[in-house]
Amino acid sequence: MSTHYYFSWFNDFFPEKLVKWLQEDLQDRQSLVMISAQPSNYEDMQINFEDITEWTWLQQANLMFDKYHFIDYRMQKEEARQWIQNASVIFLSGGDPVQQNKVLAEYELTDVIKNSKAVILGASAGALNMSAKWVTSRNAAHTVEIDTIQNGLGFDPFAYESHSQRDYTSFVQGYLFPLSEEIDVYAAEQESAIRVKDGKIEIMGPVYYISRSKIQKISV
Repeated sequence: MSTHYYFSWFNDFFPEKLVKWLQEDLQDRQSLVMISAQPSNYEDMQINFEDITEWTWLQQANLMFDKYHFIDYRMQKEEARQWIQNASVIFLSGGDPVQQNKVLAEYELTDVIKNSKAVILGASAGALNMSAKWVTSRNAAHTVEIDTIQNGLGFDPFAYESHSQRDYTSFVQGYLFPLSEEIDVYAAEQESAIRVKDGKIEIMGPVYYISRSKIQKISV
């Protein structure tokens, strides 16, 4: 059984429907491992989970774990790999997908994550990196010079884009239509989630489905 969650972003907390999904799927709560998408953004060596927005979502949903680990450049490579191997849930955090992708490569985490039996969660940048393909974009404030198609971890056979409401013309017609010619794209607005459980896709909130430059808005 495999379960993957793609979150856009939640301004306050998880919606009730999403909480029910997560309570159903996160039965093993021994260890939560979060992977930063801002791995250099720290001032001291102490990690304060209360400052991590995605962690607060879980707390507000009463989804508690026995152990918590946060991977950024404060953690050594081998330690990071060990925690992922033993994780009940892996959460790829939001931020800059380019920087997160760099950490995954430098710490050689890709295969470790893909071979894990953990439930995989991703928010914003993390959800992009979970998908099969995503697009780096100057318009999305990614740290890139040009827009390029990137390969993600490929948990599921679609591309993903978050915050698609920021500029409909640029985000959807500008670069997601060309991408949709080679792979189906889910472009998510705020307050939305996609659950893929054993290959079955379920959607909560406003999401656009784009295939071969044809777009359909899905709201559930």
